[in-house]
Order: sequence, then structure tokens, then C-alpha cells
Amino acid sequence: MRVYLDNCCYNRPFDEQTQLRVRLEIEAKLRVQAMMRTGEVEYAWSDMLSLEVADNPVPWQREKIVRWAAGAAVIVEITEDVRESARELMSLGLKNADALHLACASAVDCDWFLTVDKGILKKVREYKTTRVANPVEFIMENEYGND
Repeated sequence: MRVYLDNCCYNRPFDEQTQLRVRLEIEAKLRVQAMMRTGEVEYAWSDMLSLEVADNPVPWQREKIVRWAAGAAVIVEITEDVRESARELMSLGLKNADALHLACASAVDCDWFLTVDKGILKKVREYKTTRVANPVEFIMENEYGND
């Protein structure tokens, strides 16, 4: 199984944890990270992620996130095909960066695109063969779905 986490997902553990929803998303994202580390799931990284992470104004957060690129099964380049898919996704109401992330995930046959961005989740739940979900949903289905 291959997953793609967008930038907001990588940044979630650094967010304020006063809301229960945020705490649950952090715990789920950390579990996904553990699965990525152990190879239970493989993951994709992209040029788009590299660009967004480079813009993170907090150096220690930026450094922690960018380390994930080294373990990725594949790094997705922004090709014309990816741009065309992104344009299609923008017609559904996604912002340019969000559309590029999802297009990257789809281009390398990711099974799951994980995000904590409610705007994305409201607009797209599946694109081609890639499911769009919150990390909590992913963990619930993949660790507890057969109970």
C-alpha cells in the first residue's frame, strides 16, 4: 500500500492541541509515520512537498519534515501530465497547491492521499484510484476495519 501525505499533514504534529480533533489527527498521523518507518506502508514524496517544506519559517520543523524525503519509495516530479491532472482537480474547486499534491499522489498510483485540510476533504474523496482521507479515517479503516 502506498500513501501520500500533504504538507498540512506533515505539519499537524506542530499544531496547537487544544481541540480534540487536532489531537486525534496528530495521534493518527504519528501512527502513519510509524507505519512509514517500519515499511508497513510505502510513501511518496514530491517536488511540490519539497517546495512547500522549504517555505516553512520554523527551521527545526522544516528540518524534521524534509528528512522524510529520504525514505520515500518514489519522488514525484511536476511533469506536464501532473499539471494537467492538477488543472482537472482545480475545476473541482481545489487550490493550485492542493491540486498539485493530489495529482502527484495519483501519478504514482498512491492508494491513499492523506490530509487534515477540511477544504480538500469536502471537495474530493477520491481521484482516479487514490482515496482522499483524514489520517484518522485511514488508521480506523486499515487497523480496525476488519474487527
